Amino acid sequence: MIYCLNTSTIKPQPLLDKIRLVGEAGYDGIELWLNDVWEHVARGGEVSDVEKAVGDHGLIVPSVIAMRQWGDFEGWEHQLVLDEARRRFALGARLGAPFIVATPPLEKEETSHLPERYAELLEIGRQEGIRPTFEYISFFKSVHTLRQAWEIVRDSGDPDATLILDAFHNWNSGSTEEDLRTIPAEKISHYHIDDAAPDKAAGTQTDPDRVMPGDGCIDLRAEIDILREIGYDGTVSLELFNEQWWARKPSETLEIGLKRTKEMFGE
Repeated sequence: MIYCLNTSTIKPQPLLDKIRLVGEAGYDGIELWLNDVWEHVARGGEVSDVEKAVGDHGLIVPSVIAMRQWGDFEGWEHQLVLDEARRRFALGARLGAPFIVATPPLEKEETSHLPERYAELLEIGRQEGIRPTFEYISFFKSVHTLRQAWEIVRDSGDPDATLILDAFHNWNSGSTEEDLRTIPAEKISHYHIDDAAPDKAAGTQTDPDRVMPGDGCIDLRAEIDILREIGYDGTVSLELFNEQWWARKPSETLEIGLKRTKEMFGE
């Protein structure tokens, strides 16, 4: 596997510090949030600073986060979202990412339009040199299960359509091992590893409830066994939104996170 770090895991750190810390900790790659890049620029920095830092530390960028609201609006408001998509896609491509995460509506429950909308994003992605990859969110009102997400990717009818998987969302949504087995390995763009708080039921948790792999209630090794069974051997990112880990020394969080992730994969 190619071990990466989603920078939400050490969110309070400035962007260039995040990149340096991830490189020093021995990760292979870093999953960047585009809003962090724009904040760096707003404070007087340059996108080239980010490119140089990533290159200097020998890191890959497996994907960038995120493209939202492409399924929320109609008419001129939707056109504004597509303009934003081009801006985000161009930045992600410049940073060397092959994928940008595309998430479904938070509140809007209608989903029948999403395969066509996702195909629209994929066409823009081809023009900008990056592939939007679909991620479902287990606590959203629209697409909140693995089965729903795979149906949208499949029904888009686009050969570039892919799905990004997340252990937390798989567990929190009640998605099954059989649901995971139905997805071809070549349709998986990336895998987020994380665990779920042991004291709250599935279906009630949100991002801050994620805990370090091995500290929660998800059978991560069983899920990883299925990923291997279907032939996935690509990139994986540790992705936490946990204030307790944010409060610790970031180098310690990164060291423990990489060790735990490799243990889960049997390394």
